Amino acid sequence: MYCNFFILDKEAVEEVKSQREIPDIQPGCIVQLRVEVPENKRRVSTVKGIVIARRNAGLNTTFRLRRLVAGVGVESLFPLYSPNIKEIKVLDKKKVRRAKLYYLRDKMNALKKQ
Repeated sequence: MYCNFFILDKEAVEEVKSQREIPDIQPGCIVQLRVEVPENKRRVSTVKGIVIARRNAGLNTTFRLRRLVAGVGVESLFPLYSPNIKEIKVLDKKKVRRAKLYYLRDKMNALKKQ
């Protein structure tokens, strides 16, 4: 039973990957997302930021995005295989040596250059 769950989870991930293209997102990537707002189904907002963390858990894989909104740093947690995410575009890949870039909370000048 325990092993069977992982097989079903892998099949679900493959099914989602076949429906739309999901790029390889790692910490240090600057990405642009087109996200459907749950309150208003027709509106699609664009979110641009740097990936500071990723948590791999099969179908429940999430990534944490950090961006500047009116000069204030905002973090958002997105499920990678969510149907609300319409498009993921990798704009740039920075070379990093850490799996979690939480130190960027203090230094958000990396995004101000753009």
